[in-house]
Amino acid sequence: MANGWDATPYVELSRAQWSELRKNTPLTLTEEELEELRGVDDPIDLAEVTDVYLPLTRLLNLHFTGSRQRNAAVNTFLGTGREPAPYILGIAGSVAVGKSTTARLLHTLLARWPEHPRVELITTDSFLHPNKVLAERDIMHRKGFPESYDRRALVRFVADVKAGVPEVSAPVYSHLEYDIVPGAVQTVRHPDILIVEGLNVLQPAPPAALAVNDYFDFSIYVDAKTEHVREWYVDRFHKLRRTAFEDPKSYFRRLTELSEEEATAFAKDVWRDINERNLVENIAPTRGRAGLVLYKGRDHSIRRVRLRRG
Repeated sequence: MANGWDATPYVELSRAQWSELRKNTPLTLTEEELEELRGVDDPIDLAEVTDVYLPLTRLLNLHFTGSRQRNAAVNTFLGTGREPAPYILGIAGSVAVGKSTTARLLHTLLARWPEHPRVELITTDSFLHPNKVLAERDIMHRKGFPESYDRRALVRFVADVKAGVPEVSAPVYSHLEYDIVPGAVQTVRHPDILIVEGLNVLQPAPPAALAVNDYFDFSIYVDAKTEHVREWYVDRFHKLRRTAFEDPKSYFRRLTELSEEEATAFAKDVWRDINERNLVENIAPTRGRAGLVLYKGRDHSIRRVRLRRG
């Protein structure tokens, strides 16, 4: 056996090795566009886009093309003239790890490939139960845990998109108001690619049921050491307290009245009691289900990549 790779279904690559797989994939993103896509307290730069995300979009483009070819073969066999099924990409990871930035970047970059210009992004926050329901069930303190989502509605949404339903609608979640927006919808119209981003998108299904990831063509897990994510969460909390929380409509406006020390203690308590528990109990155990894992260092930059072979 030449190396350890032969004993596992994964190939693990350093950032430098991964970057070489970019080949001739062009950079189609400007610094101004990246600034708009960058998350709160996420220092991603164009060097990381070039080294990490351009090889990733090349891989996804190749995977998309292969998926279309398989669909065409099945349609030829069945003698049907159906349009190819949308390609569905799942992105998972902890609160504050940067998965939303990853999703927004891929949404923008993938749409600039001529093979798949219609790319849609949906977050599983849209399928959280409204606060009223969470309060009635006494699980407001478990918002983000698997039971806080309308999993049937999420699976039905993704299944309908995959089946080629012309228009599929999802609720809209407001981070400012910390709740589902009554009457608001996001409509998806037969995309080439649908990106589904969320904490628990790689969760297995209950017995005799389907999970949302059963409809994925590929999945990504954004990973980092727990202590680093805790630091990012606390730093992000302070930045939001000085910005978004100042809005009179913000659910968290009351937190702007805390002192710096009180705010830090509050953020650490929320991390320990809610987000870290969810990460350890529900999110991290699904990492092995992902087709690709992006490992971040303490400075938020991606240091290495693990890719499932098949």
